[in-house]
Amino acid sequence: MNSFHLRSATLPKLALMVFLAGCAHNPYSASNKAYKKLANQYAGLIRQYPLQDSLSQTTFWIGTTNFDMRKPNFVIIHHTAQNSCEQTLKTFTTVSSKVSAHYVICRDGTVHHMLNDYMRAWQAGLSKWGNATDINSLSIGIELDNSGFDTFPDTQINSLLDLLNVLKKTYSIPTANFIGHSDIAPGRKVDPNRNFPWQTLAQKGYGLWYDTAATLVPEHFDTLRALRIIGYDISRPEAAIQSFHIHFVQQDTTKMFSGADVKILCDLAQKFQ
Repeated sequence: MNSFHLRSATLPKLALMVFLAGCAHNPYSASNKAYKKLANQYAGLIRQYPLQDSLSQTTFWIGTTNFDMRKPNFVIIHHTAQNSCEQTLKTFTTVSSKVSAHYVICRDGTVHHMLNDYMRAWQAGLSKWGNATDINSLSIGIELDNSGFDTFPDTQINSLLDLLNVLKKTYSIPTANFIGHSDIAPGRKVDPNRNFPWQTLAQKGYGLWYDTAATLVPEHFDTLRALRIIGYDISRPEAAIQSFHIHFVQQDTTKMFSGADVKILCDLAQKFQ
């Protein structure tokens, strides 16, 4: 049989495969439709001229030619505390859950981009970092499929690092602004858990880490002030110390500072200033 006959015999099969693929049911088609509808509503708001009752009392509205989209300045990393990636995707596509994130990364490294980076996800909740309080409006949320107690597979972390590289370059996010949910919500959140490789991320340029080899602690060093300089909300000191440990001294489950902690704090406070 010549090559023409081979190609002719194969064409019907290919056509059938394409047809079946087109008919495949997307389990998220309903939520995708809802996403597009809501996005179009917000696009309509953006296109509107200032309202008639705006503060301007001039005859004409004058639109500036110099503007762009507001961009994120933080990346907040979470663990899902659910049983599977599929369960998390279902949660984030259910209206009643009232929670979402921009990205979900499965254990096998699959990355699901669920919300445009310029849009505001409902991922940070009641939180604070430095003087910033509406973290949702300033950040991109990344959820890692993890029960809350497991280690994070290399495939998952490698995908995370690839994503962070893109986000940092695209939005010029400062190195210090890659943080965890537990950092911005002391006492309320503990994710990502103590198995998360913060030091590895810092070595790649996502978040800060410490080096206490040459650190000299001043005589009247104020530990709580140092926590505040780093960014922690110190209104509940024990909770702030716990969150500090989850990120920087993961083997320590106490809510008090050791001598080694003080040196770490001193070094980090200098880096964050």
